Order: sequence, then C-alpha cells, then structure tokens
Amino acid sequence: MKQERILLCLAHMSGREMAFIEQAFRDNWVVPLGPNVNGFEADLEAFVNRRDAAEPLHKRVVALSAGTAAVHLGLIAAGVKAGDEVIVQSFTFCASSHPVTYLGATPVFVDSEPRSWNMDPALLEEAIRDREAKTGRRPAAIIPVALYGMPYDATAIMEVADRYGIPVIEDAAEGFGSRFKGQVLGTFGRYGVLSFNGNKMITTSGGGALICPDEKEARRVLWYATQARESYPYYQHEEIGYNYRMSNICAGIGRGQMTIVDEHIAHHRHVQELYCRLLADVEGITMHVNPGPDYDSNYWLCTATLDPALRIKGQERAYKQVITGAVGGAAGVTHQVATATTDCQPNDNVEALRMALDAAGIESRPLWKPMHRQPVYASNPAYINGVSDLLFKTGICLPAGPYVTDEHVAHIVRSIKDAIER
Repeated sequence: MKQERILLCLAHMSGREMAFIEQAFRDNWVVPLGPNVNGFEADLEAFVNRRDAAEPLHKRVVALSAGTAAVHLGLIAAGVKAGDEVIVQSFTFCASSHPVTYLGATPVFVDSEPRSWNMDPALLEEAIRDREAKTGRRPAAIIPVALYGMPYDATAIMEVADRYGIPVIEDAAEGFGSRFKGQVLGTFGRYGVLSFNGNKMITTSGGGALICPDEKEARRVLWYATQARESYPYYQHEEIGYNYRMSNICAGIGRGQMTIVDEHIAHHRHVQELYCRLLADVEGITMHVNPGPDYDSNYWLCTATLDPALRIKGQERAYKQVITGAVGGAAGVTHQVATATTDCQPNDNVEALRMALDAAGIESRPLWKPMHRQPVYASNPAYINGVSDLLFKTGICLPAGPYVTDEHVAHIVRSIKDAIER
C-alpha cells in the first residue's frame, strides 16, 4: 500500500459540482441567493421528506452559511430568549450548545443512554421536571443530537417533548441521511439542523440548513437569515437579523453533491461493515453499531470503544507532550496549552492507540468530550448518569468517508492489531 495519510473523514467531489459553479459565474450569480440556492433547497426537501412505506412529509428547507447558524436560527424561531433554559444533549460538539449562549439563554445538559449514545429520554423527563421545580418554568427547547450519525430514540424523545409542550430542534448535523423507523432525522421535531462542512456526508465547502415545518416558518427563518429587513424602499430593521444565507457558489457544490449522496451513505455503511468484520476477532475492541431495527445510521464516523484493560504499546508515553497542531487536520485554529493533561481525558490506552495510528499515517480522534465536562460550561445545570463520561474515556473515531478504500480499512485494522501488546 502506498504511503499516504488516511484522513478521518472528507467529503468527495464528483466533478458534477463544476457545472453548477461555472453556470453561476456565467450568470453572475456570485451572491448569497440565486438559482443554485433554490435548486439545492429543492433537492434537500425531496431528500428529507422521503419516508419508508409512508406518505412523504412536506417540510421546507432553508440553506444557510453553517450548521451552527441553523442551530441559532432554530432557537430563535422556536422563541428562545435571554434568560430561558434549553436542554441540550451533553455528548456532542460545542456547536449544539454555543448558540444557546449566543441568545443569553442557559444550556442544561442531559446525558446519554448506552445503546445509541444519544440523549436518554428518561433522564430528559427528569431534567424537565427538576428545572420546572427549581425555576418555576419549563425549558424553552430540547436539542437531541445524532452523534456520529447514530439516530436518537426519536419516538421516546418526541413523546416526552409533546407531553410538556416543548419544541424540539433536532441536531442532525452528523446524521444527514440517517433514519429512525424509516424517517429521515431532522424531520421529527419542529426544526432540524443539517451541516455541509467539509467533513460531513456531503459538503458545500462550508454550510448548513434548517428544516422547517412549513412554508410560513421557512419564510420567517429566511427573513432572519437575510438581516431581517422590513419592506420599505430603504433599509429599516425592527428586529435583529443575521447574515446567514448560503452563497450561490456553495449551493452549486451542494447540488452536485446531492447527485451522489446515496453513494456516499452506502460507502460509509460499507466501511463500517468492514471494520466490524475485520475487528471481530480482536478482544477488547467493540464497534458501535445500530442498537436495533429502528435505527439506521449513516455511520458518518466509525467509532469503537476500548476495554480499559487493553494494553497498547507505548501507553507509558501517553499525554507526555502537548499537541502542536490541530487534531482533526484543518478543523480549526487551536489555542496553545501549557500541559498535555486535564482533569477529564481519554484513557492512556486510547491516547496510545491514537499516537500509534498517527505514526502510521492514520488520523483518528477521541470521542467528543461531553459538554458538562467542558470548563466553559462548568457551572451549568447537568443531569448525568455516567454514560458519556465512560464513552469519552474509552472511545475512538476511525477513518471513514468516500476516500477510505477497502485496502485502507485493512491497513488500519492491521495497524490496530500491531499496536496491541500480546
């Protein structure tokens, strides 16, 4: 196998994207609106409204500059205001919770259940009751997350939310194309969040979308996304708006990507099946798989847990040096730290395996550090059962995506086996 760095996840460009981009330049539509934006939204609506053995839904989609922007506008559209509390899945990336703080509201974190790794419905109800008892008000919204593409128990979460009259904003940024009981994630709640960042199932280089319940709500979200201008012949603003609309160029990339989205999802699932088969004989490593027939993950990332007793070569060198570059490639700029350790981090064998794979030219990553363990949220209310803490300490993400071949997976598995002490 040629020596190349195997990346965790990158979307694949097909060549079809250039036709849409070139048309935008020919027509001089190099702005945050235009035919590609309209076409991309129509493609997304056709995709998310499909249901297995059921009538299609009629959700509307607004294309935006980022998934984070979609979370932000979903909260605004749901009526969240300063001083409110919003229940957020703790086991997630910070983009699920940071927009809550943008609005002056408070994220209240709820832990996961062990089968899907996503929001625990029983703990969700406990948190709602306790917050109402403590504050005299119910939380203003609920944000479950499709962690690494795995569906949450949408039926149970929606039952709880409906019982207490709380709107749900589904964070399906990692779960584009994942389904629960045959229905696309992001279409169960009042709003649904999608992401088209460069490492997602499809990409627009950067971008996102908000799934809305109907045309009226979509128009309102679009108004907020384009600076909330009133219909005068001059610029008048009676509410705060945002510059969140997707550009016509980025949407052209998205239109090309939508022609191969089913191929992308099928390939991710194929890579997951290969990992499961090739690692089946490795004691102490467990792949995270669909927990039942209702769950149909896109396997955006292939994840595994390591038994704490599993010995990895070089474990004694774990956390001896600080990271000098951004873990996750071009994921963003990092702030240099003075020490390699914190009070909550993955086990030494997880870090040792990450280091061994890195030395072999293979990018891997720990699981998300739960939000209730993040210093920035140290004082926030949290309802914890220990599941996400344990998963963070024992979990690892393995390379996936359209560029990961069968040969790559075989090489990654050989490298994992070589790193284990016998």
